[in-house]
Amino acid sequence: MQSKIRIVVATAGIAALAACSDREAGSELDEGNFGNPTMNNTLVATGARDYTINLAHRFAREVPNTVTFDFDSARLDENAKAVLRKQADWIRQFPEVRFKVFGFTDKVGTEAYNKRLGMRRARAVVNYLTSQGISRKRLQAVVSYGETRPLIPTEGRERRNRRAVTEVSGFVKSNPLVLNGKYAAIIAREYVSSATEEPRYSTSNNN
Repeated sequence: MQSKIRIVVATAGIAALAACSDREAGSELDEGNFGNPTMNNTLVATGARDYTINLAHRFAREVPNTVTFDFDSARLDENAKAVLRKQADWIRQFPEVRFKVFGFTDKVGTEAYNKRLGMRRARAVVNYLTSQGISRKRLQAVVSYGETRPLIPTEGRERRNRRAVTEVSGFVKSNPLVLNGKYAAIIAREYVSSATEEPRYSTSNNN
C-alpha cells in the first residue's frame, strides 16, 4: 500500500514539474502582459534599458518636454509650438530613438471626458512633431492620464495640469545601430560631434 502511495506522490510531483517547465522564467512577476519578464531581461542584458533611461534624462534636461493648453482645448498656441520645434530639433539628432506623448487635464469635467481630452492633446503634439519632419513611426500618443495625475492638487482650473509630456520610450528596432547593439554610440554621437576644440595658447613669451 505504501509503495502505491509513493508512486501516486511521485507521479503528482512529475506532473507539477512538467507544468512548471512550461512557464516562462519570471512569469510570476508578469502583471498580465505576457512576455514582459523576458522583454525586461533582454533590455537589461543588452543595455537598452539603461541607455533609454540615459537619453530620457538628457532629453528632459536639454529640452522643455511639456506643453500646456487652454481650458477645454487641444489647440496648440504659439508658445506650445515653439517648445515643440525645440523638441523636434532634438529628436532629429537621434533617428534611432522613439518617443511617447502623454496627455493630461485638470479636474474640471467628468473623468471619461477628460481622458478623451488628454488623448486629443497627446495626438495634437504628435501631429505637430510630424509636421516638423519627425516620422510618425517614431512617435506614439499612447496614454491619456486625463485628470488622474495633476501637477497641482486642485479641483479647479489649473493650466499646469492641462498638459502634454513628451518622453523617450526606446529605440527603433530596425535601425542598424540598434540591430548591432551599439547603444553607447547613439548616446555619445552628439556629445562628440558637438564638441568644439578649445583654442590653443602659446606658451612662448612674445613680449
